Amino acid sequence: MGILSGNSKDEPMHYGEIFSVWQASTVAKGAVSCYQAYSNHAGDKDLKKVLDALIDQAELECKELDTLLTDNGIAPAPMMPERPTVKLEDIPVGARFTDPEIAAKIAADTSAGLVACSQVMGQSIREDIGALFAKYHITKTALGVKILKMSKEKGWLIPPPLQLKRPETVNA
Repeated sequence: MGILSGNSKDEPMHYGEIFSVWQASTVAKGAVSCYQAYSNHAGDKDLKKVLDALIDQAELECKELDTLLTDNGIAPAPMMPERPTVKLEDIPVGARFTDPEIAAKIAADTSAGLVACSQVMGQSIREDIGALFAKYHITKTALGVKILKMSKEKGWLIPPPLQLKRPETVNA
């Protein structure tokens, strides 16, 4: 039996896995802080629900990834302080993020998260790490669909140029 056979949780993490798990944990901690601030700025109740779901997911990722790191003898980055709740009316209009801005940013973050999860899944040789990021990928996909539908329904989505008329093909 080799070092990479048997229970994958007993296998050592390679440097790419270590950095990817540490980085994902750090990004999730930043997302919790950022989305808490966005929640203070959001006025739309559906957007607030999506932000709550994103915060819950990021907190879960922090917990699971930090456990994986500490179980392997690696110190995770510290958690950022909890943001206080603020009333929307207390934020000056010029300093306030708008709901469409928040929706666009969380859509971009979710899209980037999908790419990051795919990358970790592809580089992992430990099955448990690949499976963990596959789970995150599925959750981020579902959240991304919610964000897209919400943005379309609320008129917040600014689509790229659409091809309404296709050029005719010339048969030679």
